[in-house]
Amino acid sequence: MTAVAAGSGAAADLEAGKRKAEVCAACHGRDGNATIPGTPSLAGQPVFFTHWQLIKFKDGRRKDPQMTPFVQSLSDADMADLSAYYQTQTPRRRPAATDPAKVVEGQRLADVHHCTSCHRPGLTGQEQAARLAGQDFDYLLRLLRGFKAKTASDLDGTMTTATQPLTDTEIVSLVHFIASLGAAP
Repeated sequence: MTAVAAGSGAAADLEAGKRKAEVCAACHGRDGNATIPGTPSLAGQPVFFTHWQLIKFKDGRRKDPQMTPFVQSLSDADMADLSAYYQTQTPRRRPAATDPAKVVEGQRLADVHHCTSCHRPGLTGQEQAARLAGQDFDYLLRLLRGFKAKTASDLDGTMTTATQPLTDTEIVSLVHFIASLGAAP
C-alpha cells in the first residue's frame, strides 16, 4: 500500500478527481471546504494524507457510517484522483468562536509539543501529516480527544503518542489555536 500512496500524486487525473468529488460535495463542500459542523475540510490536504485516510476507511482502520460504505467502491486510481484534486483546492478557515487566551495557550502548547515538526509551520501539513490550520473546531476536538482515548488511529501511532501527556483543558486550548489559523472564510 505504501507504493500506492507514494505514487498517488504523479499518476492522478485532476479532472477525474473533480468529477469523482461531486458525490463528496454534500458533506465536504464543492471545493473541499466543508460547512457542516464536525465535518473536515479536504481542500489543501496533502495528497499522501488524503490517500492514506481513504485506504484506512476502505480497510476498516477508520470507521464512519457515511464514509465507510462510500469508500468500499473506490479503486486505487479513484483514491489517487480524489486525493490529488483536493490537494489543489484552496483551503479556507472554518468559522469558529475562539477564545484569545486559549489561542495563546494553544500556540504555546503547539510549540512545546513540536506540532510543527510534522504538520509544518502554520500547521499546513505535509506528506502524510494533515493540514490542521483552520479545520472545523468540533472535528479537531473530537479527533484530538480520540487520539488521547486511543479510539482514533493514525498511520504510525505518532498522534496517539503525542496526545497522551495532554489534559483535556490543553486539548481545548490547542483546538482554539488551530481553528484560528489559515485564511479567513
